[in-house]
Amino acid sequence: MLSLLVAVSLLTGPVSASESKGSHTVNNPSGSFFMSLWHNRLYLYSAAALLFGIWFSLKVALKKKSFSKDVGSLVFKAVKNNDRDPVVHVSGVKIFYGSQTGTAKGFAKELSEEVMTLGLPAEVIDMKDYDPDDQLADECTNQSVCVFLVATYTDGQPTESAEWFCKWLEEASTDFRYGKTYLKGLRYAVFGLGNSVYVGHYNTVGKNVDKWLWMLSGKRIMTRGEGDCNVVKSRHGSVQADFLTWKGKFMSRLQALAKGEKKSCSGNCKSGGSCKNKKRGGHEEKQEETAPQSNSSEDDLIETSSDEESGLQEEKRSGSVVDVEDLGNIMNSAKKAKSREDGREDVQMVKLSKMNGLKKTEDEGERREMITPALSEALTKQGYKLIGSHSGVKLCRWTKSMLRGRGGCYKHTFYGIESHRCMETTPSLACANKCVFCWRHHTNPVGTEWRWKMDPAEKILEEALEKHQNLIRQFRGVPGVKPERYKEGLAVKHCALSLVGEPIMYPEINTFIRLLHSHHISSFLVTNAQFPQEIRSLVPVTQLYVSVDASTKDSLKKIDRPLFKDFWPRFLDCLKALGEKRQRTVYRLTLVKAWNVEEMQAYSELIALGQPDFIEVKGVTYCGESSASSLTMANVPWHQEVVSFVQQLADMLPQYEIACEHEHSNCLLIAHTKFKTDGEWWTWIDYERFQELVQLHEESGGQRSFSALDYAAKTPSWALFGAHEQGFDPTDTRFQRRNKTKDVSGC
Repeated sequence: MLSLLVAVSLLTGPVSASESKGSHTVNNPSGSFFMSLWHNRLYLYSAAALLFGIWFSLKVALKKKSFSKDVGSLVFKAVKNNDRDPVVHVSGVKIFYGSQTGTAKGFAKELSEEVMTLGLPAEVIDMKDYDPDDQLADECTNQSVCVFLVATYTDGQPTESAEWFCKWLEEASTDFRYGKTYLKGLRYAVFGLGNSVYVGHYNTVGKNVDKWLWMLSGKRIMTRGEGDCNVVKSRHGSVQADFLTWKGKFMSRLQALAKGEKKSCSGNCKSGGSCKNKKRGGHEEKQEETAPQSNSSEDDLIETSSDEESGLQEEKRSGSVVDVEDLGNIMNSAKKAKSREDGREDVQMVKLSKMNGLKKTEDEGERREMITPALSEALTKQGYKLIGSHSGVKLCRWTKSMLRGRGGCYKHTFYGIESHRCMETTPSLACANKCVFCWRHHTNPVGTEWRWKMDPAEKILEEALEKHQNLIRQFRGVPGVKPERYKEGLAVKHCALSLVGEPIMYPEINTFIRLLHSHHISSFLVTNAQFPQEIRSLVPVTQLYVSVDASTKDSLKKIDRPLFKDFWPRFLDCLKALGEKRQRTVYRLTLVKAWNVEEMQAYSELIALGQPDFIEVKGVTYCGESSASSLTMANVPWHQEVVSFVQQLADMLPQYEIACEHEHSNCLLIAHTKFKTDGEWWTWIDYERFQELVQLHEESGGQRSFSALDYAAKTPSWALFGAHEQGFDPTDTRFQRRNKTKDVSGC
């Protein structure tokens, strides 16, 4: 400011001097006043500039002082607030689930309760109610941790509830419009649910979700977990135990994240890139080396991160040159990755022997039990009486009905069994199919071969008879129960091996059948047409059933959802094996409207292949809503629709006719005309004659055979198709229950 004043004075000085010379020419007073002002204007300018400079300097000084005071107060408040509100590392946990049977949903709720015990908010989200396109990117910035519990369904596909989420995630992972960093900042963990029996599709969805999230730059907070419903190959004995183990590691990791701790790296990155930990003097590496060996086994409890990740990283480094010295390490890694997959397909128990080194064993003591605690609880709730580690018995509703004199089941009408003396049981709760109309809602285990502990046949039969009799005794004194039938019911005369599962899978099934016959108990065995060799080696039974749920490869896969990859050749071979049997054989057709009722010609071809003695055609029974099946009441055909189907089918079969009807069960019987003599049907069974024939067969060492016609009995008129009784025994009284609730038990 002072320099400005000096410059002004220098410019105005000469002008004032020159003009002062002419000032003497002005003589009037007013003129002299203005002239004096003019002559002294330099001093006026200087004074004004000085005052302005002082004012401006004071203003600037006051503003600086006020600004520093405000900034200081703001900094103090920020520090004070920072001390009061610590940094939040985890704002909450969002648990997404995709479930078909409800298992993943149950796990999600269980995990959320566990998370909330840490004081963290947890939200359970059904994937079908979540729009990833609008919401998933928000999870990258809100400090939350996302957990994905996803089940693998038919053919390695996601469940219906997770279908859209997985489809969007797959497309986004390869869509350039989203970019490879779309989910950068998202912290996630994945637990997959599957069944290793499905070798080619085991936990496919869990692996894919993990891979797709990683491809979009999501940050995996821990290795992927895998739960196995196959108790034989499950690492901890059941899918529930697998989840509990994974959950424990997840909770530990979550606590560490909430404290702001970062996961230490061992330095062995899959990408093979540089790692900062390698530059720290090797301290972490020494810690890893000195860690107890048990830690490595604990890490093995959890499935490693997706193997696809390493492959993708290799692609990212395309064009890189591999050193010959590193080729061995690469080959070893590839072998380890393949062995992990192969280990799932062929698990055998290995123990160390000092004499022989590694020795493969499958001792009974090392095998797992088929019935896990969770499975036991589920089956017990459904009314099963479990026997040993893999068998069960249950009272059929038709047994209860006939005890009261209210009519028997369709087997009573078609074959003359006494329903109140029939025991429904199975020596194997496991099955090789997951049929859409399964009345057990898939609570039973599945498998393609016997890999569990095995109970002796004698023990199974003894306990089955005991538990069945105890169930009958509960009806003692119940109003309406006929005393003579109650007494007869305690003496089992028939055994329906059709309760649940695949009885023919039981390795000692022939021993079990022989024991039944030695107790003068007839045998009705049902198989799902997936074990042709077992059918061929089966000893004579009173009546052998094969379930023919569909007539084409596509519809069979859709309805039965078999575990075997070669299910169709097995199915056809079973029908051929059935045709080789001399005793009574039956095709069991279950009609599901809009699924398999249009395949008339294909059914006739299958019947020609196996040439069964009888064909039972029954409308599907709706067993209530189930997340494991899309079946509804709309798929249940009316009885007249079943009759129409049977009439059309019988017209296409030259050696078969409609013989019997049981309207109450929505079921009809087509019989081979060899059972029609002089215009009369002989579909019933002479059970005493059968016991004599099977005894002679056993005594002759199998040399003396017999056929289905050797123990046939005449069918009563009321059981015939077209009779006004429609298959209801006139000696009983039909009972109509008002507003009845559906009873899903029965054979």
